[in-house]
Amino acid sequence: MAEVLLFHHAQGLTPGVRAFADDLRAAGHTVHTPDLFDGRTFQSIDEGLAYIGEIGFDDMRERGVRVAGELTPELVYAGFSFGVLPAQKLTQTRPGACGALLFHSCLPISGERAFGPWPDGVPVQIHGMDSDPIFIGEGDIDAAREIVEKVEDAELFLYPGDQHYFADSSLPSYDAAASALLTRRVLEFLDRV
Repeated sequence: MAEVLLFHHAQGLTPGVRAFADDLRAAGHTVHTPDLFDGRTFQSIDEGLAYIGEIGFDDMRERGVRVAGELTPELVYAGFSFGVLPAQKLTQTRPGACGALLFHSCLPISGERAFGPWPDGVPVQIHGMDSDPIFIGEGDIDAAREIVEKVEDAELFLYPGDQHYFADSSLPSYDAAASALLTRRVLEFLDRV
């Protein structure tokens, strides 16, 4: 069974993020869900991003990195949207990563925004909607395609739709069919890492 460090999105550690973690736990995996917002949740992505902006994106990302320091390095790092920032940084910079699960977001592995190259032998899945204005419109899809092109064990899954947080069952953007398929793919991934 895998041990997963799962970071929440910009609306916080919502009941939907907790429910997703519980689904992974029910399959026998250990899942850590740190609350980087100290109990705060937000009604919209914009409100959450404003809060992150007040604290500072780098500082908020580093909160996640510090959490990992208390755990074994042999983790699967996972993140929903904003949570991809610490998850991807840890995957690429902390030795021992067993895998990465990137939901609704992706960062490049080359250029000035990159944390460096992808580590050899670390598998990754990237999940997003094919008409999500953030994932598609803000360039995350290009970063995902770069990873799939350059990393031996990398998969990109696109789901029909235009919602960003489609896997969070507590939000109006939830898509039950897409989320069920995402969860099945994630469980298959965790069973093999």
